[in-house]
Amino acid sequence: MSLRNPLARAKGLGSAKDGTTHWWHQRLSAIALLLLTPWFVILMVGLIGDDLATVRATLSQPLTAILMTAFVLSLFWHARLGLQVVIEDYLHGGTELLMQVIVKFAYALAAIASLLAIGRLFFLA
Repeated sequence: MSLRNPLARAKGLGSAKDGTTHWWHQRLSAIALLLLTPWFVILMVGLIGDDLATVRATLSQPLTAILMTAFVLSLFWHARLGLQVVIEDYLHGGTELLMQVIVKFAYALAAIASLLAIGRLFFLA
């Protein structure tokens, strides 16, 4: 005999009513990073030794700005999801809640700062 509601079993929801959403988000961001990280590394290695004007010109191209934005958003989203799991596993009570809030704000601020830098390079270069 199961204590789970049949509707919850059919939807695949656990006790947190979250289902596999977090797991899927982690995997999708990992796939995005798997595709974008080689591009980023190749781009950065190619810019080694170039002058500032060349770097700005490269990073201000539309395709480069779009891929850099996707890379930054995927990176911060993936990192936040991973750290959330670590905090949930090892911290409890008020400390867990406080750290979850701090992590969410820190990653949001870092992502905003990165996007502003990309936007500045794209629109003001």
